[in-house]
Amino acid sequence: MMKLTSKPIRVCVIVSSLDRLGGQSIQAARLLACLADEKGILADLLSINPRLPNALRWLQQIKYIRTIVTELVYIVTLLLRLPRYDVAHIFAASYFSFLLAPAPAVLIAKLFGKGVLLNYHSGEAEDHLRRWPLSTKLIFRLVDRVIVPSRYLVQVFARFGIEAEAVSNTAPLEHFSFRERHPLRPALLSNRSLESHYNVGAVLRAYALIERRVPEARLIVAGDGSERGRLQSLAKELGLKRIEFVGAVGPNKMPELYDQADIFVNASLIDNMPLSLIEAFACGLAVVSSNAGGIPYVVTEGETGLLVPCGDHNALAASVIRLLDDQNLAAELIRLARAECRRYTWVATRGLWLKVYRELAEAAAKPKGRRLKRDEAPIGTRMSGDEIL
Repeated sequence: MMKLTSKPIRVCVIVSSLDRLGGQSIQAARLLACLADEKGILADLLSINPRLPNALRWLQQIKYIRTIVTELVYIVTLLLRLPRYDVAHIFAASYFSFLLAPAPAVLIAKLFGKGVLLNYHSGEAEDHLRRWPLSTKLIFRLVDRVIVPSRYLVQVFARFGIEAEAVSNTAPLEHFSFRERHPLRPALLSNRSLESHYNVGAVLRAYALIERRVPEARLIVAGDGSERGRLQSLAKELGLKRIEFVGAVGPNKMPELYDQADIFVNASLIDNMPLSLIEAFACGLAVVSSNAGGIPYVVTEGETGLLVPCGDHNALAASVIRLLDDQNLAAELIRLARAECRRYTWVATRGLWLKVYRELAEAAAKPKGRRLKRDEAPIGTRMSGDEIL
């Protein structure tokens, strides 16, 4: 096998702008920071939503026009920059955004003969693959490797005949201070985007029940989104007294916010591998969550947290009260969750990422036109006879 020891592997990380708060952009920023210390890797960011020059930036303020203009600039940027790299590391979400961002990057990267890694993060994968079969089959057939952050998504993709590998999201644990919580206070935190599938309304309804039982309880709601107005109205309808909506909070401010709470509460209906759960583990919060999607692969019921059925705010409230009543249980969950954090560090995932980059760069450097042997077929493809389909 060809060895690429004479020069570093050049990786283009394609993701939404780091100016936008979101799981993918935060994870990409952490990955780029870690790769910057690797001698054999040169990694750069290519934003899927590039800023226009100042003279044209007003176009990005006009609905529909901004989508067209941004997409054109993005495609031109791909055409100009991708030839410089060995590997395209493309972050992907679901539905229409999949067509706007990952799809052009995959097509252009393959045009230039680059190694293509599709890093899919959406908890809505199953619905996306089922409802958009034509576009997803085309793109996944072209990519060389499919990487997902959880074993849950590996199983989802397998049901659609797509082979994927799990490489966990990471959290910079050195930025999160662990604090002993004895006794556990009724200080709750919700840190999810305010969108319908995260079901923050159920957290508010659960908190209403908790507040009746524990009048000194308080709830911090971090995050922003299309549901913010409705949720604020719901809080008034429920008569919630000690609740604070703090809006979107940047990664650098999150450790301070975690330190203000003792119990992390999550009620999502659709989910994959929430970074907020890992961060809560690292800070020493007790975790109570719905069992949506890949969450049971992160939170082990009765060991590292308490899980409840999706949509059941009564069970959510009962689990929080259970922890407040049973301080020994809460302390044991927090202890085991802190130990679990080791799985989500750069040390634990570094070797996997470097191996994938090396293999993709080596495959891309091979002479073109040679038929691949069966054992050289890239993950994510299927073979019939001697041909790659």
